[in-house]
Amino acid sequence: MSTTNQDKCFLHNQKRNSFCHNDEELVCLVCQQSKEHKVHVCCPVEEAAEQKKTEISASLESLKKKLKVLINTKEQWEEIKTHIQTQACETETGIKEEFKKLHQFLKEEENTRLQALKQEEETKTQIMCMKLENIEEQINTLSSTINDIETALKAQDVQLLQDYKKTKKMLQWKIGEPEVIRVYHLINSAKHLGSLKFSHLEEGGRHCQMWWVKEKDFTLNLSYFQLTEFYGFQFLLFWIQTLPISTYSEELSCVQYSSKKLLPNNPERLVSRISVLGATGFTSGKHSWTVDVGQGKDWYIGVALDSIQRKNTIFLSPAEGFWVIGLSNGDSLWAQTTPRSKLPMKEKPNRITVELDYDRGKVVFINAADSTKIHTFKDKFTEKVFPYFSPGLCKDVQNASPLTICPQIIKVKVE
Repeated sequence: MSTTNQDKCFLHNQKRNSFCHNDEELVCLVCQQSKEHKVHVCCPVEEAAEQKKTEISASLESLKKKLKVLINTKEQWEEIKTHIQTQACETETGIKEEFKKLHQFLKEEENTRLQALKQEEETKTQIMCMKLENIEEQINTLSSTINDIETALKAQDVQLLQDYKKTKKMLQWKIGEPEVIRVYHLINSAKHLGSLKFSHLEEGGRHCQMWWVKEKDFTLNLSYFQLTEFYGFQFLLFWIQTLPISTYSEELSCVQYSSKKLLPNNPERLVSRISVLGATGFTSGKHSWTVDVGQGKDWYIGVALDSIQRKNTIFLSPAEGFWVIGLSNGDSLWAQTTPRSKLPMKEKPNRITVELDYDRGKVVFINAADSTKIHTFKDKFTEKVFPYFSPGLCKDVQNASPLTICPQIIKVKVE
């Protein structure tokens, strides 16, 4: 290594061939013996350079890992951005089809909803663009920092130690974890599609004396569950996101096993079971809904806590936040207690009414055909609960039997 002016001590004009670990700077032999450095830990340049290279390399690996996390997050957010636009397109199609079935006077309302959808799409797409720009800046900054550090590592020992403080400062750059994308970042399809017939027929009733209307109590939420690990569903009335194996009905009131779908992941989505929750949760009062369980051989219905585990293996029991009953193998009905309890069944029920009394902590299952009680759970609820639906797996996707929320007939009279 050639001697340059930088290699010499400015005070003693001697070659700086040692490195002071306390002050993190190069020193000459005279400096090392001086009062300033005498009690400090010093070592030869070559030895110090080797130690610092090891130290920097270890920290550099951490930065590289963080860069990888940022890049992966960016890719996921790119997928979410694309999915938001796809959601908007699909929702727009649904809105248009629904309005074709209604009277011409609803055209103005259709345009209003489309405008709201477009505004939501633009707002949420803009939000994702801003998030992507932000993470792009972080990636560029971190990449530049890593390049500078790697360049410093390639420098000669003296130069590396000369710039050590600057390099060390770059290694201390704090990088926060990427933001988690939540369900509210996606298009709220249920807000645009849910109960369209009821809300608009009610509006149309102003021109008539009486209407008989079919009303859905609630809709299925299309944002809560993992759609990349399983096989299929379809819903229209619940603002939930299910598994990758689901299709949903025209009004988000029906779910069934179907072909696999790819949807962006989010914390609300369930990955270990084929399930959906109702769009509306309850923290008080009495509520009921009737489910047509069809001819499926495996299904589960009931209620579940908002805090249920979505990413880990779960068991349908009150201890894990589920109060449900289900059919197994088409011939046995079970209450998912701990351990589960087999329920008497003379014949398979076709429609089951679920009655929730939140304040009294009761969930009652009733055979809608003869009003006989099937099972009652008693517990204490301390947080929001949601209707729970699981259509189960099906080998024959084409003939998969859906779970359907039965409409209630109500009479609307406009004076």
